[in-house]
Amino acid sequence: MSDLSSIPVAVVAEPPVIHRLGEVPYAPTLELMQTFTRNRDSNTRDELWLLEHPPVYTAGIAAKTEHWPRIDNNIPVVRIDRGGQITYHGPGQLVAYLLLDLRRRNLSVRPLVRRMEQAVVDLLSGYGITAHGRPDAPGVYVGAAKIAALGLRIRNGCCYHGLALNIDVDLAPFSAINPCGYPGLEVTRTRDLGITDSRAQIGERLLHCLLEKLQ
Repeated sequence: MSDLSSIPVAVVAEPPVIHRLGEVPYAPTLELMQTFTRNRDSNTRDELWLLEHPPVYTAGIAAKTEHWPRIDNNIPVVRIDRGGQITYHGPGQLVAYLLLDLRRRNLSVRPLVRRMEQAVVDLLSGYGITAHGRPDAPGVYVGAAKIAALGLRIRNGCCYHGLALNIDVDLAPFSAINPCGYPGLEVTRTRDLGITDSRAQIGERLLHCLLEKLQ
């Protein structure tokens, strides 16, 4: 009879705790993510936050000022600690923040980014929309137009920040910047693709797709 105690047992990470936060200001939310990540330990459950932000531009650690707003539209620009360039957040854009222990999930940054992109691709595919990622520019695109932006920060093997998906957000603020550092980059939203589901409905489908990719 074989000794079962010698057979390795696969460790399966628990699903993240989900928080649906509604519309919340950007700076305090960033501080909460940083505090959560700084204070977590090996027993801390991963979390997934779904929310929206009031109008704000966020500029990552590599952001160049030549990509910043070309007009004064009274939207603040906040320097933050994720990777990438400048993007816009506002009402009508779903933001999913992933607060994950990457070691526990046997993930590194690039595979996680690909899974996040694929979650959005799968979401849109469920509506009959063909989307794709780009190896040279993280995010999700429908044709040449960007519909979801991604950015992460890693601290002690754990990540925070996440992805932003345009639902019925006002696209005008994107025209004042070079989105993600690309002059003239076209931006789109699910409403313009004929998707009529509410933000709440799309949000639940996005959560489902993300959880599938994190299993």
